[in-house]
Amino acid sequence: MTILPALFFLAMIALCVTGATLSACVAQHRIGPLLAVTGPLASLMILACATCVLITRQPMQIDLWHLPLLGLLRLRLDSVSALFVLALGISFLPAYLFSKSYMNRYPAHYNIRGFGIFFHLLLMACTLVLAAGDVVTFLFTWRLMSALATFPITLEHRQDEHRRAGYIFLAMNEAGIILATVGLLLMTAWAAGHIGFAALHQAMEHIPDGWRWAIFLIIFAGFSVKAGLVPVSSWLPRAHPVAPANMSAVLSGCMLNFGIYGIIRFDAIIMAPITAGPGLVVLAIGGLSALLGILYATTDNDLKRMLAHSSIENLGIVAVDVGAGMVFDAYHMPTIAAIAWVVAIYQMINHSAYKTLLFLGAGAIDHGTGTRDMNRLGGLLKRMPVTAVLFLVGALAISAMPPFNGFVSEWLTLQTILRSTELASRFSRVVFALCGASLALTAALSVTCFVKTFAMSFLGLPRSDTVRTAMESPPSMRLAMGILAVGCIALGLGATWMVPLVDRAMTPLTHQLAANALVPPFFTLQHGNAQFSRGFLTSFGKIGADVGSAVIPARSLVVLHQGQAANPVVYAMSTFYIAAVLIGIMLIVYLLVRLTTRRRVVRVGEPWAGGLRRLWPDMSYSATGFSNPVRVIFKSIFSPAQREDSQVAVAGHFRTAIRKPPRDTYIVDRLFLLPLVAGVKLLAGLMARLHRPAVVNAYAAWVFIVLLFVLVMNRLF
Repeated sequence: MTILPALFFLAMIALCVTGATLSACVAQHRIGPLLAVTGPLASLMILACATCVLITRQPMQIDLWHLPLLGLLRLRLDSVSALFVLALGISFLPAYLFSKSYMNRYPAHYNIRGFGIFFHLLLMACTLVLAAGDVVTFLFTWRLMSALATFPITLEHRQDEHRRAGYIFLAMNEAGIILATVGLLLMTAWAAGHIGFAALHQAMEHIPDGWRWAIFLIIFAGFSVKAGLVPVSSWLPRAHPVAPANMSAVLSGCMLNFGIYGIIRFDAIIMAPITAGPGLVVLAIGGLSALLGILYATTDNDLKRMLAHSSIENLGIVAVDVGAGMVFDAYHMPTIAAIAWVVAIYQMINHSAYKTLLFLGAGAIDHGTGTRDMNRLGGLLKRMPVTAVLFLVGALAISAMPPFNGFVSEWLTLQTILRSTELASRFSRVVFALCGASLALTAALSVTCFVKTFAMSFLGLPRSDTVRTAMESPPSMRLAMGILAVGCIALGLGATWMVPLVDRAMTPLTHQLAANALVPPFFTLQHGNAQFSRGFLTSFGKIGADVGSAVIPARSLVVLHQGQAANPVVYAMSTFYIAAVLIGIMLIVYLLVRLTTRRRVVRVGEPWAGGLRRLWPDMSYSATGFSNPVRVIFKSIFSPAQREDSQVAVAGHFRTAIRKPPRDTYIVDRLFLLPLVAGVKLLAGLMARLHRPAVVNAYAAWVFIVLLFVLVMNRLF
């Protein structure tokens, strides 16, 4: 059985290489269908590989080469990596299916053979990053992944905005991995040159606290760039929206996870935290990222840019869970730490599902209407009903509405944060409290954001001619979105299946099974044990916790965390029961309405509209107006600059179409990047003055002084 994952892995590589080769040979109009065949097959192979690793709990290992100075290069897919591969397949498979019809819009204007080549190879590169078992292989495959991702982003290279976005994406990723490389080289130095992850882990157990902090901060900063965390998040809403929808879905639904993977792999597993400080840093950065991300998402009217801002929010929530796990580990609270780690991975997988769905939905809207501006959309529910329903599923999931998957992970996140009351340090409790308040506000704003998104896009009156003539998405697009919508529902209803699966995979990090405390075995444990007494099981059986035990092969349908004797249940919920109750309520309401109105005579007439014969689209609520209260309340964060745009008519005596659109400067740019750029320019200007002919003697003097300083320091130390 252990050789089976390697066979699936090699089959994935063969399919990706085959797809890239065929993309260079076939006609352009066949690139989309080719992507929809070879891409899903390769995605299924890697999903099968990850599933085998998770089921057997045996890592897949392939030895590559033994380099004289560096050692053995190895591919090793363990259970933690397999969970990230699972999220990878969830995002890539529907994105490839979506390409079949979506790519037909490009051959008339651009050569898409390059897109087919790089999009095939990108899946291979992403999987190789997660399977890397040493520092050299990891850094090489990471650079390969960043380079391959840049080309699909700049498919529409004739537009300045797209070229600029590709450059920003590549530059920021390069800056991040260079910074992370410094930290990894320091790790390698402490491991006496050994590059294997196992050797690094052993060496980090004896590293001094000062070096531990330095390496942690360097690696965390480097991988935060990839994850889009504050203060290095401004590149994400610039780069992701300009890419084709299938690539945008992969960027936000999959590739942002690599930043979280780097933080978990190197800052949590290889260099396990022994104090709460590193975890509190990750926790605070995650909470701030979540709040800022959803604030900008709520006020943005471009569908894809709004979703990119929302990705900052969701990755911030994942970072909060990661930080909580690190803190609870440091305080030797293994059960709660294990729950935090499980929730972090579950939130990441959920984000991959619903964010991929929403980006593909935005691509379908753009494909059908030619615009992503919510102020120009509206009324698409009648023109694109299937797309509307599937997009609604994604919107409800990301808004954490029960019984969808986003509700489970975000509810568990808040419950885990509330367990911080058991921490001994008052400072840690304060940080957790502030982060919890930030996430509570984030959850409320998330509902506001996606109510606006769905209402302004699909409800009301069409606000442009292209929307009035929009057509439903092609079958391949609807199939791709339908798979993800089913996944969002299944991950929500199947929480009691997913938690044990993720829990078993995370044991190399947690060393504790969270499922025993989080998903009690109501269905499989009849007489009780040391943890769950017979009386405890009976008390829950009286309120219906045993419903379904005869037909459902699971531990239970309830997610519950058991406390101490004084407080036997800390929190409990069941998405399955919530769904049943919601369906029952809707059926009862439907029957009551039918019974009370069955004899009512309905007369259809022209509605009264304030004396007007008809309502015009300009009279309806706009996306800008919907989000304006948020902009007003958080004016200090947005810092908008009003620019009047008006047209003069009737001999200069009247003005028409007066508009005052706000132009924001992203707060991260305003407070962090712009001062940093100004400082670099100032330093460069001062250094440039030394190169002038008039100060050549001073330049030579500075060279001599620096050389003398180096020699003296070398002599002393």
